[in-house]
Amino acid sequence: MFQSRIAPPAKTDWRAYLVTERWARYTLQDHATWDRLFERQLRAYRHDFVAPFLRGIVRLDLQRPGIPRLDTLSDRLEAQTGWRLVPVAGIVPDAAFFSMLADRRFPIGNFIRDGRQLDYLEEPDCFHDIFGHVPLLSHAPMAQAMQAMGHLGLAACAAGRGEEMSRLYWHTVEFGLAREDGALKLWGAGLASSFAEARHALEAALPRPRFALGAALATPYRSDRFQPLYFVSDSVEDSCARIAELTLEALASLGEGEAPGYAREDERMAQI
Repeated sequence: MFQSRIAPPAKTDWRAYLVTERWARYTLQDHATWDRLFERQLRAYRHDFVAPFLRGIVRLDLQRPGIPRLDTLSDRLEAQTGWRLVPVAGIVPDAAFFSMLADRRFPIGNFIRDGRQLDYLEEPDCFHDIFGHVPLLSHAPMAQAMQAMGHLGLAACAAGRGEEMSRLYWHTVEFGLAREDGALKLWGAGLASSFAEARHALEAALPRPRFALGAALATPYRSDRFQPLYFVSDSVEDSCARIAELTLEALASLGEGEAPGYAREDERMAQI
């Protein structure tokens, strides 16, 4: 197992960041906002999602109207891969986040965006967290890779390698693309849950390099605008296997590399 190759650092008590879900406080308008977002993404991108994502929606019965209850959804997910979902008020510190992943817990923001501004988010809401992330957590390779990221992330943060870990997560779990039968598909949650950036990632004239651990670890990312490039995995399963096998020593070694030329050029352009 992955954990046996990394000396476990002291884990943060992630339970300190949990809040009460209070599902009953969601209004009819909140549920309508969820339904609009869900229907819009599937109508526009049903044929662009990776297959395990679509299977996950069916397995977890996410097509039902309204914001899902976390306890009910967790029961379905746990039966598939052992993961459960926990409510949080917003973004949690890296150490707490990776501790959650290491324990097969995924944080879900206990709020939803304003229905009058479907594409404006100050931080991830329950639609991003559930629609974007949870379907693939029912896919065994992804479930295993995410737990591996939790263990590796804790060790990386303790060793001063948190930035490299953030880049790996960003370029795969959040904004990764993947190939299926030769076609370009949406993998990352930030793409799966974003109407505009999904189209940008699939159609814009920009670099889409083949995913490689060293290149991903050396490539900075943008959190304030659409990405200037997207890494393309040979498959979700291939990249998940690479992530699950990654050690702290390899992370540190690969992270010392220089950013590829296409990444350096796009970073300079972003400063103009």
